[in-house]
Amino acid sequence: MFIQNKLLVILGGFTVIKKLLAVTLSSIMLFSLAACTAPQDNTKKAEDTISIEHAMGTTEVPKAPKKVVILTNEGTEALLALGVKPAGAANSWTEEWYPHIKKDMEGVKGLGKEDSINLEAVAALKPDLIIGNKMRHEKIYSKLQSIAPTVFSNTLRGEWKENFKFYAKVLGKEAEGEKLISDFDNRIKEIRESSKDKLDTKVSLVRFMSGKTRIYLGDTFSGIILRELGFARPEAQQATDKFVNEIGKERLNEADGDVMFYFTYETGDGKGLAREKEWLEDPMFKSLNAVKNNKAFKVNDVIWNTSGGIKAANLMLDDLEKFIDKM
Repeated sequence: MFIQNKLLVILGGFTVIKKLLAVTLSSIMLFSLAACTAPQDNTKKAEDTISIEHAMGTTEVPKAPKKVVILTNEGTEALLALGVKPAGAANSWTEEWYPHIKKDMEGVKGLGKEDSINLEAVAALKPDLIIGNKMRHEKIYSKLQSIAPTVFSNTLRGEWKENFKFYAKVLGKEAEGEKLISDFDNRIKEIRESSKDKLDTKVSLVRFMSGKTRIYLGDTFSGIILRELGFARPEAQQATDKFVNEIGKERLNEADGDVMFYFTYETGDGKGLAREKEWLEDPMFKSLNAVKNNKAFKVNDVIWNTSGGIKAANLMLDDLEKFIDKM
């Protein structure tokens, strides 16, 4: 009996050792398999993504994103021009979508204004790429990055061309982007050539807003386009590295020029239009040369300033071509 029990103990020990060996061998095989497959997964990742340097650093983004979120108005125009319909976008400043993009934006989820993005709405879309702007969204970058790969253009104002090229690169559409910029630049050359006798005309840019009147200088959307065309600006408006000068009526002379284009930012509360009416009816405003000579023209604020993208830029050129004979 003693020998039998001893034998059972020995056999039991062999069984335990056998099980331990089996577990060990299984672990080694799994580790080896993981080691073999890991490089393949990394290769696949490298093939499916591209490294993008942007205003906040470097980020790996998908080469062919299917659900893109865009957080600026000018960026929305860039995507549409490049044939990419966003899954979600920052709403237009003055309404849900500007009239010139409204049809193209059917079915796109509005995410709030550029400066008040709804992060929960962004996350609900489950995007595979988010495109924002450092000037607008630096404070929420880490939150956006936690939702999906996020890249930022650096600034806004008149930088729509540089931003457009950046967006085209991010979306893998550099060739299409170059073509669209080339087409725009060719339009600039054609208008400049056909308007040689008008380029000495001093063009003033004035904007009315709720409680404010501004002169728009060289570092603005419309200011840069006028400079590209070669038009002169009044002496008080020649700075190319400044955005705007806010003026009161005591500085109205700074708004004068051979020609004036004015535009009004109106959100629906009537305050922008009230400011415009007050100034246009003021005798001092009526005494300006551009006004007296019937060369003060009202233009669309969305096209000449607020939207700020490639579609608006081309529409602004359309406007200028219509006005050139009157300048």
